[in-house]
Amino acid sequence: MGAQSKNRKSSPWKSFAISLLLVILLFVSALFTGIYINSNRALDAELLSRARALFSSITLTRAWVARHGGVYVEKTAGMQSNPYLKNPDRRAVDGAVLTKKNPALVTREISEIAENHGVFGFHITSLKPLNPNNKADAFERRALQLFERGEKTEAYVKEGRDGNVFFRYTAPLYVEASCLECHPTDKVGAVRGAVSVYFDIGQTEQAAMVNRVLIIILFVVTLATFLGIVFRLIAALRQKLEMAEALIRELMVTDELTGLKNRRFINERMTEEFARASRYHRPISYILFDIDFFKRVNDTYGHDGGDEVLRQVAEAAQELCREADTLGRYGGEEFLVVLPETDLEAARFVADRYREALSQLHFRLRTGKVVRMTASFGVACADFGRDAVLAESDLTATGLFTQADAALYRAKENGRNRVEVYP
Repeated sequence: MGAQSKNRKSSPWKSFAISLLLVILLFVSALFTGIYINSNRALDAELLSRARALFSSITLTRAWVARHGGVYVEKTAGMQSNPYLKNPDRRAVDGAVLTKKNPALVTREISEIAENHGVFGFHITSLKPLNPNNKADAFERRALQLFERGEKTEAYVKEGRDGNVFFRYTAPLYVEASCLECHPTDKVGAVRGAVSVYFDIGQTEQAAMVNRVLIIILFVVTLATFLGIVFRLIAALRQKLEMAEALIRELMVTDELTGLKNRRFINERMTEEFARASRYHRPISYILFDIDFFKRVNDTYGHDGGDEVLRQVAEAAQELCREADTLGRYGGEEFLVVLPETDLEAARFVADRYREALSQLHFRLRTGKVVRMTASFGVACADFGRDAVLAESDLTATGLFTQADAALYRAKENGRNRVEVYP
């Protein structure tokens, strides 16, 4: 029963602790998830900004070349003329041969130089390329289809290639007047193709991985710190509440005036000890005592004087009370002592000790007045071990108390300041 009661008592705290743990876990997880998402978004935004800048550089270069109708360069040994242009070569007045570079060719050659230097790469592509080198791969093909349908104006993806990670970006190229030289059937303003930009982000991904590990470490440390602080506060709160509950329970069973156990507690104790004595065939005794002529004290010195006498009687009786016994104020000027494992003769001896001690006391009131008081005692015993008839009787704890009360009444009738036993 005790363990079950303890479990029931502790279960609200367990539920509270689990609920609080979930709240803290949810809060800290949401916080660091937000940090993680924002960190990734910032990184992606930086990569996207870099890709857009490269794309803009390429399209600006194309626009400059297109504005001037292409550029002519001296045709050196091994240089191929653009096979998709009509009469791309010209001879200068000095006899040098010049060949025309249109925007597409300029873009491709710059791309080859950039890729050879390992900085970045880009690729002009189309769904219907004239140059087989401009054939679209899977990513570019999906992007071009979206561009032609007008569903997107750019596309990007992270892609692994040869053990490295690349950021790929593409945006559409629109047909301009300069494009009609090679593509006479196209319409100005239509999507002709796209420029696909890519660059290595391996170091960036490593930095992102380190950042993720740091976020996880900070999450664990923060969560552990939060939990440590909160559960320490819970432990302190629980301790204070348990102390408050213990104080309340003590106040519930304590007589406010004398500090002894009150009538409610003494009745419960009386019943418990009686049941135990009956079960194990052991003796139990009650001593009921009452202060003699207490009304005179109240009439002469007022209730403050009477209260002082009660406090001092309780203090003196408590000093005489044995460790196994239970002493309490039963009501008014009546006190009850429950004596487990005590037969009638032993209980009478104990009662006489109380009587003798109280009769020798000098009660000093707050006014400075000193009074002498006595008390009358009634003793009753139920010895279940010796009296076989008693073990079969209907005697109860209340009945034994009634016997002690009858003995006390007889002590009052026989002159007070004495001990009487029942029967």
